[in-house]
Amino acid sequence: MKIAFRRAALGALLAAVLTGLTAPSAVAEPTPAAQPDLRDVGSLVDRVVPAQLAEDKIPGAAVVVVAGGKTVFAKGYGVADVDARSPVNPDRTAFFTGSLAKPFTATAALQLVRQGKLDLNADVNRYLTTFKIKDTYPGRPVTLRHLLTYTGGFDDDIVGLGEADPKDVGSLGRSLAERQPRRVRPPGTRVAYDNYGIALAGYLVEVVSGQPFAEYVRQHVFEPLGMRSTTMAVPHPAAIDSALAAGYRPSGDGYTRVKGQYGPRTPTGTGPAATPADMGRFMLAQLGNDPRLGQDVARLMQQQHYTQDRRMPGMGYTFEQRPRNGRRLLYKDGDVPGFHNVMALLPDEGVGVYVVYNGDGVNTVAGWDGASLVNQIVDRYLPATARTVSTSGGTVTGSPVSKYAGTYRSARVSHTTLTKVTSLFSAVTVTAGPGGTLTTTGLSVDPEKETQHWVQTQPGLFTERGGQARIAFDGKGTLTSSANPSEVLEKLAWYDSPGLNVGLLGGASLVMLLAFVGFPVLALVRVLRRRSRHPAGARAARLLAWATTAVVTVFLTGLAVTMADPNAVMETVALNPPAFAALPIVATVGLVLAILVVGATGAAWWKAWWSWAGRLSCTLLALSGVVFFKVLMTYNLVALPFPTN
Repeated sequence: MKIAFRRAALGALLAAVLTGLTAPSAVAEPTPAAQPDLRDVGSLVDRVVPAQLAEDKIPGAAVVVVAGGKTVFAKGYGVADVDARSPVNPDRTAFFTGSLAKPFTATAALQLVRQGKLDLNADVNRYLTTFKIKDTYPGRPVTLRHLLTYTGGFDDDIVGLGEADPKDVGSLGRSLAERQPRRVRPPGTRVAYDNYGIALAGYLVEVVSGQPFAEYVRQHVFEPLGMRSTTMAVPHPAAIDSALAAGYRPSGDGYTRVKGQYGPRTPTGTGPAATPADMGRFMLAQLGNDPRLGQDVARLMQQQHYTQDRRMPGMGYTFEQRPRNGRRLLYKDGDVPGFHNVMALLPDEGVGVYVVYNGDGVNTVAGWDGASLVNQIVDRYLPATARTVSTSGGTVTGSPVSKYAGTYRSARVSHTTLTKVTSLFSAVTVTAGPGGTLTTTGLSVDPEKETQHWVQTQPGLFTERGGQARIAFDGKGTLTSSANPSEVLEKLAWYDSPGLNVGLLGGASLVMLLAFVGFPVLALVRVLRRRSRHPAGARAARLLAWATTAVVTVFLTGLAVTMADPNAVMETVALNPPAFAALPIVATVGLVLAILVVGATGAAWWKAWWSWAGRLSCTLLALSGVVFFKVLMTYNLVALPFPTN
């Protein structure tokens, strides 16, 4: 059972009304929010979560719901350890938080802002002593405000930052200094989910407080709230480690235990762990603007501090604004191999929901399972109100929409690492339809809703037909979605289209693979027919061409094995095992050989080696090599000593 994101009962007209509520032109009557009655929320959760675990092959989960200043529901499901069969207990079982540690980091940083020790608008280099952020954009320094809203402009570089053993984790400061990613855009110009930026914010806490980051957060965030089973320290305290759930991915009829959850950049979420009960305490503190978090820190975290389009929801400090049913909803999720967390806060109603799974689920569905459960709880207990009023207007038909058509890619996609290859299969396509409508493919976070249809309500602003989502275009090639305000999408030029590059790569690969098989067959035929031997240069050229195809075959096999299990990719990227790390090296060897093949092809024509058919075949192989390695270079799959873009 996969729960669809849409609610058919709302209808297209009601969706257009409700999803416009957070735009500047939308208003709601100023009546106090009614306190929802969630006393029977357990009946809904008991129906949904066990079904998710069974269908999606997830060992265990926990759910906590808070409302009215108290925890109204907390329950564990399934097992924390497949071998030991230990049940999940929300009070005692600890789970890796993944990026749900980011709000802890933001809390700590804002405490120091309130104390005057950090300035949200100051160049972070003011505080850094052992290294500096490179001055890529003179006069455009990176600030703490940029870091907490994912607008610092750093490239996404996470390859090899995970560890299987917490004892192997290095220091936060050294990791930030030695693995400083490129700045790929001026700060404050694009929102793109940024792990390095949040880790840097945590390091600023460490620098100005004079305490190790984990110790500062323990003393000033966790202890005041009674979160005694939560830690940012790696390795973990023994009491927490002994109660830590194991993470899994489906494997045949069983499970494979997953590694790679630890890392030096704990402020961003590699390594921290918490019990669901403690996450409930944090939600209550956020919803109550608890002064123990710091004077007005919770409210500051929840306010909008950046949006790519003023008509759209945007970013608080690490919290994403994802309105639902016309209500203000703040969202944060967190993922590390084998663990998936979701937290949703509805501050106006005083409601919070936390969901965690210790399994990836079939086809990495666990992250969506958490979001789906949140949606179902909100839809049942906090439905759209009849008193909601919108002044956004109706459908706009006079504004042309063809200019928005094209292929879009997340601004988060790495410019410099081989993870860019994932964009070959994750791009979003936008097509224009009649009457000012659009159709998108690949934009929805719901795995069962690949295609969405949109109606224009303002020039460049669209609401989902039959749903609640909105998208906006700024006229500069940027697409913003209300479903994920933490990263915008950028329009691609035709030559960067993944469809084109996949086609070129597929065609060139086919030629190379056929040649890999064909060369030995032709050689055997020549031997059996006792044909005359070609000159030594011709034989060397043929051997060189076959060696190139052999290297390409090895590379493609390794890449296919790596990508075969989508659940294993996160662990592979985090740990960067030798077989994975060797792929760019293999590709580089192939590139060198392919260049030599181009030269040998020229020699074959000059010296009239082989027949016309033989020389044409060699030319086709050489051209295929050029195309193949050009695509690989575009997606950072070749280990070059210089950037390709």
